[in-house]
Amino acid sequence: MTAVRKPTEPWDCEWAAELAGDALKYLGRNYPECLENLRALDQYEEEAHQAATRGDRDGYLEALRSFCRAGRDAALEIRKGAA
Repeated sequence: MTAVRKPTEPWDCEWAAELAGDALKYLGRNYPECLENLRALDQYEEEAHQAATRGDRDGYLEALRSFCRAGRDAALEIRKGAA
C-alpha cells in the first residue's frame, strides 16, 4: 500500500526569482566584495535550488537567508584581511 501524498501548491517562479534577485541586490549593495567570488556561496545556491525543486517555500526562504549570511560573512572576512 502506498502512502497518500499531500498535494503541493504550484511553484511560483516569479516569486522565487524576485527573492533571489533581492538577495543578490542586498549583497551587492552592502557586501560587494563577496560577489567577486560567488563560489563560496555555491552550497547555499544549491540548497535554494533543491528547495525550489521540492516546492518547499520555507526551505527556499531559509536557503536564501543562509546565502545572504554566508555572503556577509565572506565580505567581512575580506574586509578584515584588508585592514
